[in-house]
This record gives sequence, structure tokens and C-alpha cells, in this order.
Amino acid sequence: MRRRTGRLRAAATAALFALGATFLAPPPTAAAAAPQTSEDYCQGQCADILPPGATGNATLVQILGNKLFGTHPPHTTDQIAPYNALAGGYRSLTDDTLTDFFNDASFGVAKDQVASVSTPRPDVTITRDKKTGVPHIKGTTRYGTEYGAGYAAGQDRLWLMDLFRHIGRGELTSFAGGAPANQGLEQQFWPSAPYTEADLQAQVDAIRNDNGARGKQAMADAQAYVDGINAYREQSKKGRYFPGEYVVTGHVDAITNAGEIQPFKLTDLIALASVVGGLFGNGGGGEVPSALALLSAQQKYGVEKGTEVWESFRERNDPEAVKTLHDGQSFPYAVKPAKARGTALPDRGSVTPEPLVFDRSGAAASKSATPPRDPVKAPEKYRKLEGLFKDGVLPKGSFDATQHRGMSNALLVSGKHTASGHPVAVFGPQTGYFAPQLLMLQEIQGPGISARGASFAGVGMYVQLGRGQDYAWSATSAGQDITDTYAVDLCNADGSEPTKDSTSYRYHGRCLPMEKLERTNSWKPTIADPTAAGSYRMQVFRTNYGVVTHRATVGGKPVAYTALRSTYRHEADSIIGFQMLNDPSYVRDAKSFEQAAEHIGYAFNWFYADSRDIAYYNSGLNPVRNPDVDPALPVKADPAYEWKGFDPTTNTSAQTPPAQHPQSIDQDYYVSWNNKQAKDYDSAGFGNGSVHRANLLDDRVRALTADGGVTRASLTRAMADAALTDLRGEDVLPDLLRVLGSKPVADPALRTAIQRLDAWRKDGAQRRETSPGSHAYAHSDAIRLMDAWWPRMVKEVFRPGLGTDLYDALGANLAIDESPSAGHGPTGAHAGSAFQYGWWSYADKDLRAVLGDKVQGPLAVRYCGNGDLSACRDTLLTTLEQATAQTAAQVYPGDDNCKAGDQWCADSIIHRAVGGLTHDKMTWQNRPTYQQVVEFPAHR
Repeated sequence: MRRRTGRLRAAATAALFALGATFLAPPPTAAAAAPQTSEDYCQGQCADILPPGATGNATLVQILGNKLFGTHPPHTTDQIAPYNALAGGYRSLTDDTLTDFFNDASFGVAKDQVASVSTPRPDVTITRDKKTGVPHIKGTTRYGTEYGAGYAAGQDRLWLMDLFRHIGRGELTSFAGGAPANQGLEQQFWPSAPYTEADLQAQVDAIRNDNGARGKQAMADAQAYVDGINAYREQSKKGRYFPGEYVVTGHVDAITNAGEIQPFKLTDLIALASVVGGLFGNGGGGEVPSALALLSAQQKYGVEKGTEVWESFRERNDPEAVKTLHDGQSFPYAVKPAKARGTALPDRGSVTPEPLVFDRSGAAASKSATPPRDPVKAPEKYRKLEGLFKDGVLPKGSFDATQHRGMSNALLVSGKHTASGHPVAVFGPQTGYFAPQLLMLQEIQGPGISARGASFAGVGMYVQLGRGQDYAWSATSAGQDITDTYAVDLCNADGSEPTKDSTSYRYHGRCLPMEKLERTNSWKPTIADPTAAGSYRMQVFRTNYGVVTHRATVGGKPVAYTALRSTYRHEADSIIGFQMLNDPSYVRDAKSFEQAAEHIGYAFNWFYADSRDIAYYNSGLNPVRNPDVDPALPVKADPAYEWKGFDPTTNTSAQTPPAQHPQSIDQDYYVSWNNKQAKDYDSAGFGNGSVHRANLLDDRVRALTADGGVTRASLTRAMADAALTDLRGEDVLPDLLRVLGSKPVADPALRTAIQRLDAWRKDGAQRRETSPGSHAYAHSDAIRLMDAWWPRMVKEVFRPGLGTDLYDALGANLAIDESPSAGHGPTGAHAGSAFQYGWWSYADKDLRAVLGDKVQGPLAVRYCGNGDLSACRDTLLTTLEQATAQTAAQVYPGDDNCKAGDQWCADSIIHRAVGGLTHDKMTWQNRPTYQQVVEFPAHR
């Protein structure tokens, strides 16, 4: 094996040098003085970070160098080290040392820090700094400014943008090969937005024509942005410094340079926006599994008691839930009606998911297909490089983190409680870790635009999360219910009796054919994916009530369940709100910020800070429902239960007015980690109860605020402390230990296990290295015990009482665990984000009830030991004993990246490759991917 590897390395090295003459890195640009920029009121007190690095493109030679020798192109990894170091250095953090862990986010580039200045057009310059390589775009005209933003995006993310426009169109395998990861991506995203080219163009036209001057300007900006991308695309192809993935995937010939990188167009941006919106700005849509859980509860306990049990697990307005608005404000939305009408529960056992994939052939039909001997037409020495890409350009698991319904966190403190008297904010989106990153840093300065921050690659004509001249803003995914499930009656056009397979449906008394949308993808072998050629077809049915997701019977009659999302066909409309946020003449204070955020249709929580105020606004196209409809369950497709003013031709309806969205200015502090927004405001889905990961922030920031004198460093320390804390250990382990301690424990081994857990709890219940870079945890045995114990404990506490069917049905709505190393959790392994999903609230409420504590919003039934303390204790001891018998190798079984038993590695963050480069692991931290630390001392 070693001999073969050596031969491969030698052949690859020879190929690397042979290709070096023609596939070089982009030619260096001469350094020049940075252009003057807009006035900056942050005065050096704004900072940010976005690993792995600003640069995301790599030529073929650079990719091969990374594969063979572990080298990295400039600025592809230089933000990993400071980001990683915060986990070990936050405890001694001061305002003066913040820049050891964050970038200086001031406007412009100091003269002695200018690395290069390029001028893709006479009316725009792109200045890059020496430290990070972030593009600072300065335009003298609006068109030139946006052209420069597109050109810089091409420089930094051309390949990634190309991937995403194909993901959005459901055409990734035809573009990048048939690797299982590629198939999974297009199957994950395309069904939620199965747009035709006409659909994409209709969104462009609607933005341009239906939004006045701002809409026309937005599309003009988008066109200039696309023109800039295409300019770089053409120049890099001609100069042979384009991303090497185009060679690896067979789009460009390595020797002759023949082939094409397809031009970008405005509809590509809509396809990109549909992916971004589906990832981070969606909410609701889980009504079918919710209904199945309700049916199981009613089967177990009877209709009345079963409904009560289901409601207690649903926790839709739990009084103990941590809320972003903790001042008692109520914003009723998607509330449970006093008596629901129109609910369309399926008949038991009748639900079947709608199939997506058909006609598999070749490699699509068999995952074990034998790779052909010669996958590409190239010299033998080059052909041998295929071994370097055995997992494809997108390795398996690249987008596991996208299973999240919502991510990101925010901590803001009013100036009344800070040392300076000015607000302090630490906030950012938790978008996962990728190489290159899905977001890109940029500064844009031009007529009507003045901002620095992060934008999603390919839709970065404006900064989406960042700072303006005297204010900063950020967002967290809100997840409120903007997607409903309708049960449409099926029919046949010829009048015959319908079945579950029928492809026509009843709409306002007529039998209409469903619209069938298809994608047929085929692929040939490439270096990136040398498996055999293959193909398959994806198919979805679309109705006036949305896309078909399931079929069932209701009262014996066949129905199709459809998902109707308010942002469907409107993902790109939010461009107007982002345009406003970038416009210094529009956003001048907290109120105008809220007015800008009103124009964003995605379900987001928006946060704002300037020198005077902090503010919060929840955005989203919240449909106005019939008040008798229960949004947590499927509803009958009938005019009486449609959204108010619903028009299926444009997918529009009446929306709740801005005043009804949760909002606030100058609450003492705000925290958000995808938790409940406000009293009576229902975040779709299960899991907003007494223990939520937002408690980790709320407890710390509340204490800081009460003490006063908050600084940027102290608020960052609070965030970082929460980022290393095991939620189970901080907020549920005390309950577990109280039950265990209700009587003396006779077994010495169990006493030792309990002592270790208690010592860990007293030391903060953190997953923290013994010293920075040690790759070993303090309290490692206690952490291993908790990881082994939690899933066993939950199962044995709840399943006997619930029964297997109901336990599994509830688990389909809310995963039991999501520890950092839990490859079985919703996020998958090595993703960073953890503890968003789990049964911690259920365990907390049940254990406190067994202990005799007062519990607000308790579970309807006691489960641990059937409510008997002694029996509950026996269950905990039995499962703890089972956990102690688990070896480290069993708890952390290892994967392609880690050896079995390596606890630190099992938790570690890995930048999932969405291109040819891979990067080193980072120590686990549960914090935003892009993060700002801001305190404005002045205002316009």
C-alpha cells in the first residue's frame, strides 16, 4: 500500500510540475495606495471573523499542491487560527486583545496594509489587505460598484457559485458528477423549489416591475454584479487561472484549455437565493410527522388524554421557555385555536412519502459500480491523479449541517448596562463550516451603498450581515411557521374513482391536473468522480396548494398532502430589504432599521446596534390564516381554510402587518439562539421548552447585565463560555444528580461515575481542552459518560411509558440528542453547531416533577419510574451502569477523519469540502461561523 502511494505521489508530482507552466495562480497585482473610503463611526471598535479564509478559489496546481503536500493558497486558511484560538484564550480576553481573535472590521485599508489594488473597470477599485485578503470595493458609479462586487465574488468564489446555481436547479450531478453527496444535495433542495426557467424569470420581472424605483435599482445592481462575475470568468479562463475544479470535473481540458465555464445570468441568482432561503430562512412544514405523533398519542392514551400528551410534548407556548423578548410582550401568531376546524388527520397507516427519484441507471442504480479504467482522456501521468479525488469534489457528508431548521446566535446589551454607556453586540450566523465558506467577507462603498460584512456567495450585490457607517446588524434563523400542509382531495379527469396514485386534484370544485416537473440528470466519469456513468430522473407534482410531499387517506378518501410556503416563488424579494440595510441614507436609527427589515420575507430574527440603541425585529412573510385553523397540523384544502387573499398564480396572500411581528427597541438585553421569540408567538416544531441552548446565553448575559459595566470583551467571554458548554451538563445533569442522590449509592463504580459527573458539573460542564492545542478534554471521563448515558437514559425513561410507536413518532419530530460528536444527531458529526435539538426539556420537566418541584407547563404524564422517585432512580442507575461499561471506542466509533476512541477528534469541526481544498480540524466551539463584535462610540 505504501509503495503504491509513493508511486502515485511521484506521478502526481511530475504532473504538478508539467502543468505548472499553463495553470498558474492569478497574476499578482501591483500594490497601490488604498482609495479614500466613507466615514467610519466605529473608530476601531468593530471586529469580525469568518473562517477558513477570504479566498475560496484555487487553480489546479494549487489543488494538487494541497492534496499532495498540504499547502494552501494565500488567504484560504488564515482566519482558522484566530477563530480556533478563542476556545483556549477567551477567559483572559480584554478589549485590547480582541484583535488577536477577530479581524479589524474598520472601513478601508491602512496604507501600510495594502496588498493589492485592481481596477476591473475605471469606475471601481478592489483593494485587498495583507492580513486577510478581504476585498474592499470602492466605486464612483453605482454600476461600477456592483460590477466590482461581482468581479471580487468571481475571484473568491467562482466555483462555489457555479455549484450553487446548479444545486438550485436540481442539476448538480450533471454538472459535478454522480457522487452520492452530489445526488443527496440536489435531492434535498430541488423538491422544495422545483422552478422552471419561466418561474425564475418571473421572480426577476416581479422584483423589477412591482417594487418601484428600489426594485428597478435592485435588478440593475444584480445585472452589474453578474457582469462583473462574467468578466472575471472570461479573464480567468483565457489566462488559465480559473478554479481547478473545472478541470477535475471535466468541464475544461487540462492540456488544451478547451471547454467552457458557462456565463452567469440573473436567473442564476434566483436559483442561488432559493437554496439560501431554503437553508436558513424557512419555517414550518412539519405538519405530517406532527399529525402522526398525535395519532400515536391518541392510539396510546385515547383521544382526549392523547391530545393532552401530544400538546405537552409540542410545547407550543411553554411558560418556561427562554424568550428573546423577556419583558412580557405578547405577539400572538400561529396560536392554537380554541376549537380547531378543517384539520385533516390521515387515517392510521395510510401515509406514504411522495417518491422523488425514478429510472436509476448505471452508477445511479448501484453504489458498488466498478469504476472504468480510463475515466478521462489525458496522459497516463495525469490520469493517475484520480486517486486524489476518490471521494469526489464534494466528499460524502459535505452538507450534513443543512439539516438544521435554524442556526445562529446573538447577544446584545443596552448602553444603560455597559461600561461606556454605548450598546455592545456580539452576533452572527451559524452557517456551518465549509471549504470554501458559503459566506464571503467584503466591503462595498459606492453611491447609495456603504457596508462591510458577509454575503452569501453569488448573491453578494449587498452585504447581508455586517455593519454600516454607524450601525451594525445581524440575524438568526427564526423558524416561525410560514409553511402549511394542505390535504387536497384527489380525483381523476375521466370521473373514475380516484386512488392515492391519482395525479389530479380538487380545487374550488374543479378537477385539475397536477403539474409534473422533472429533472433528468446524467453524468460521465471524471477525475473528481471516476465511478461509472449513470443517470436518474427526479419528479415532483405541483398544485395550487404547493408541492406534493405525501399521500394518504382521510376518512377513507385519497388525498395528497402538499407544502405551501409563503416565500415560494418569492425567495429573491428580500433583496429590497438588504438594499435598504446597505443604504446609509435609509438606515439612520433603530426605527429605520426595523422598517428595512420589514421588507425581508425570510423567517429571520434581526438585531441592530448603534451608539445609542439596540433593537430587534422578526421578519417573514407570515400568512394571515383562518383563526380556526390549527397551523401545527394538516388542514383540508378548502376555500374556507386558505390563507386570506390567497392567489395561487402568484403565491401571494395577505400578510400579518409589521406591528404584529415581535419587535423591540432598547430592552435591557437580547439573546437569540433560534429560541422562542416572544410570548404567544409559535416557532414551528417541537423543542421550545424549559431547557434550550439559548438558556446558555440568557443565564450569562442576564448576570452580566445585572452587574453592569459590560464591555465587548466580557460579552464575548459570555458567548465563548456558552460555546464550550454541554447543555445537558449545565441544565439537566443537576436534576439527574438530585434523583441519584435521593438515597446512598452502594456500588463503588457507580459512586465514582457520579462523582466524576458532579465534578464536571461544578467545573462548568464544558468540553474544554486541558490546555490550548492539547487535543484532550478536561473531565474527559465525565464527558464520555454523558455522551454514552444520555441516549440510553432518555430511551429507558420515556419509551416504557410512551410505548415504542409513540416514542418513535415523537423522535421523528425532535431528535433525542445532538451532542457535538453525535453523528446520529440532526446536524451530523464535525459540524460545530450542537444542542439545538434534543429531549432536554422533556427530561428536565419530568425529573423535576418526580422530585416534587413546581413545574410550569408540565408533561401530561410522568414517565421516569412512572412518577415514583425510587423507581426513577433505579432506571437512572441502570442506564448509568450501562454507560460506564462503554469504552471510548464504542462511544466515539471513529470515521474517515478520526480514529475510534479519539474524543477530541470526534467533536472537532471539519470544514466540509465543496471544492478541491481541504483544511485542518478545529477544536469544537458552538458559535457563529461569521461573527461580529461591535461597539459604536459615535453616530452621524
